[in-house]
Amino acid sequence: MTALDRRLHAFRPDLADLALKGRVEAERFVAGEAMQVITHTAPLHREPRKDAPLDTEALCGERVSVFELAEGWAWCLLASDGYVGYLPAKRLYAPSPQASHRVNAVRSFAYPGPSMKLPQAMTLSLGSRVHLLDRQGDFAIVAGVAGLARSYVWAQHLKALDRHEPDPVSVAEQLLHAPYLWGGKSSLGLDCSGLVQLALDAVGIAAPRDSDMQERSVGAPLPLGDGLPPLRRGDLVFWKGHVGLMQDAHQLLHANGHHMLV
Repeated sequence: MTALDRRLHAFRPDLADLALKGRVEAERFVAGEAMQVITHTAPLHREPRKDAPLDTEALCGERVSVFELAEGWAWCLLASDGYVGYLPAKRLYAPSPQASHRVNAVRSFAYPGPSMKLPQAMTLSLGSRVHLLDRQGDFAIVAGVAGLARSYVWAQHLKALDRHEPDPVSVAEQLLHAPYLWGGKSSLGLDCSGLVQLALDAVGIAAPRDSDMQERSVGAPLPLGDGLPPLRRGDLVFWKGHVGLMQDAHQLLHANGHHMLV
């Protein structure tokens, strides 16, 4: 059998994704059940334990394929980037209609009614997905948040999925001074590849989750001669286990564990 990346392929000795039948050995193969993240984020752990390493996060509105529900954990594959791991099952719900909009503010709130004076039902982070049902004044009525049939989000904080930002660096600059969090990809904390993935998503480029995957699949390598070629805004720079975006020819923007900040 060809070796597969366990980060991106759901297989264990006892259970595997039906799509991998014939490629891996397992006692049982199942088709994933579609579910959706309904909380601000859902942590994806390497093992079904709260103290297991955090590999990434799924944002509100993200679809997942669940292969097993057991003891409060969902073993699943994230629809956005194909990452595999264990999510807390209580953060998932039956999917609402496909998302139509994303949150394009660093952070926003969902309310139970069309008033900013109401207690917020949930925080929404940059890149979260919602399905637009209607408009009421300055608010968008959306589905897929906090398990509510409908909630209300400030309409100017949303953008249609087919309307992309022009510059990934400007998106990343909104997250300056956000704290560093290994495996994080929300405005409350994120890592280097999470920052790059969020920034590229906003401009319509689907990027894988980890820096080694991004280095292999995003963009085209610059030619290396006697020295480093001239760098431009938006160029990605990789070194071992890390990635950042150039703001200009000389300045790098990245989430880093040295300062524990973007």
